[in-house]
Amino acid sequence: MADDQAFDLEKIRELVALMDEHGLSEISLSQGDRSWKLRRGPTEGATVVSPVAASQAPPVEPDGGSGDQSAEPQLPTINAPTVGTFYSAASPEDPPFVKVGQAVTPESIVCIVEAMKVFNQIPAETSGTIVEVLVENGEAVEFGQPLFRIQPA
Repeated sequence: MADDQAFDLEKIRELVALMDEHGLSEISLSQGDRSWKLRRGPTEGATVVSPVAASQAPPVEPDGGSGDQSAEPQLPTINAPTVGTFYSAASPEDPPFVKVGQAVTPESIVCIVEAMKVFNQIPAETSGTIVEVLVENGEAVEFGQPLFRIQPA
């Protein structure tokens, strides 16, 4: 049987291990006219629940919330556009793209999210100042998960 017609079980095991390692629930691959999709059922991890709660929190605005603690959670966030691994710098030797207190413009690259060996540069998409980095370098992130909190300009 030709290699392009058979499933390579070892490669599938490697893909499943990558899914486990990076907390992925789905992988899609294509090669030529063939495509494969590996999908696992819902997991009970907090990472699935956390982005939903975080994305619902900003619209809630208490009346007259002038205190710093109540105002900070209402700041907009820069969210992961895809599932993958968060990297704060282009390489381990390089400085992070952004630091707390740094001003950014909509086209400023704030991080990289790597998915299936594709490194996606993530722009700020808004002007402001980074006030908090919400994830650690090398951490698996979910679609829509807040990565940075930003004070609008």
